[in-house]
Amino acid sequence: QVQLVESGGGLVQPGGSLRLSCAASGIAFSIYAMGWYRQAPGKQRELVAGFTRGGSTNYADSVKGRFTISRDNAKNTVYLQMNSLKPEDTAVYYCKADWLQRTYWGQGTQVTVSS
Repeated sequence: QVQLVESGGGLVQPGGSLRLSCAASGIAFSIYAMGWYRQAPGKQRELVAGFTRGGSTNYADSVKGRFTISRDNAKNTVYLQMNSLKPEDTAVYYCKADWLQRTYWGQGTQVTVSS
């Protein structure tokens, strides 16, 4: 059974930092393209940061220079380091795994940026 379990969300003040983790099980993690998406209330889900199958990274323009995606294949985990957080970063953050026609999503973790 495939599971993607996100953790690390919470309430943080503007300018603060959080580190999200997504632990995967049931898949050959190293061959999957991994990504982080987010969905704010009333908005569509959008890509925040991701790895391609070739290993390169891409970021949404709104988070470039503030967020960093990384992965540890030995731990089957992908991370999202989020710095200089803004209220507009408030959303549910989801982990996604892609390989060929196989796509899996985590259950999401809430990130709230507020003073």
